[in-house]
Amino acid sequence: MAKAARRNYINNFKEYLSIERGLSENSIFSYLSDIQKLERFLNKENKQLQNITEKDIANFLREESRKKLSSRTRARMIASLRQFYGYLENRKIIDVNPMHAIEAPKIEKTLPDVLSQQEVRKLFSVFREDNLLELRDKAMFELLYSSGLRISEACALRLGDIDRQNQILTIRGKGGRERLVPYGEVAARLLEQYLSQARAEILNQHESDYVFVSKKGGALSRKSAWRLLKRYLKRAGIHRNVTPHTLRHSFATHLLQNKADLRAVQELLGHMDIATTQIYTHLVSGELKKTHQQYHPRS
Repeated sequence: MAKAARRNYINNFKEYLSIERGLSENSIFSYLSDIQKLERFLNKENKQLQNITEKDIANFLREESRKKLSSRTRARMIASLRQFYGYLENRKIIDVNPMHAIEAPKIEKTLPDVLSQQEVRKLFSVFREDNLLELRDKAMFELLYSSGLRISEACALRLGDIDRQNQILTIRGKGGRERLVPYGEVAARLLEQYLSQARAEILNQHESDYVFVSKKGGALSRKSAWRLLKRYLKRAGIHRNVTPHTLRHSFATHLLQNKADLRAVQELLGHMDIATTQIYTHLVSGELKKTHQQYHPRS
């Protein structure tokens, strides 16, 4: 198979993931990255993507396992290749799917890390609201915690996505799925303050439709948000591996701790499957068990 033909299969698969599956750019990037790793391995073996066997896949995975990949990463890689070869099989490009007998490793379920409500208060107390950039950062992180947004969703938020009167955000999540999410009074105050006092100053005559902007006039990047959060965590004396996504986990957990309905939390988070949301109930039940053991006379 010519190199151009290999590229064509991958490009067509990319188009399929984007248009037919409606996956996000990040998800598509992960899929293609795994397929390209296999392609590089096959090039060394003088083999072609559409003419390989289960043994070739096994050899590739064995070589990758020497890199000490986690079971989660290995499972993701297998899922990517399974999707790709399923695509080739469905379009009659291959007769035998080399992924049929490949089993994914068992993944140990890990509970998401969350901040306690006390840690959340501590974190948000260290921002200086009289500083334009810190006001922007506080408004953004408060919105993550208030609405359970992914950091990619916050960075992609545009001015037209905010209903300021009703305190509702229009969020386009994974796969382009749209959901409406409310935000609270604290987030509303900070957002109004940021939009009226800081945003134009930060843009410095640049034009942008994004809500959270950088000095260069573009949207604040996810990488920058991670770096900024680490600075505030250090200032707050919170020495744990906390990421912007931890605020989303904390949002869901604190809602459930305060007796929110699981289905409602599922909708707010934009989860397709309620099983994804149920992981947070384990965190809540763990906290309740600790409280019971600490305070009940017969625990």
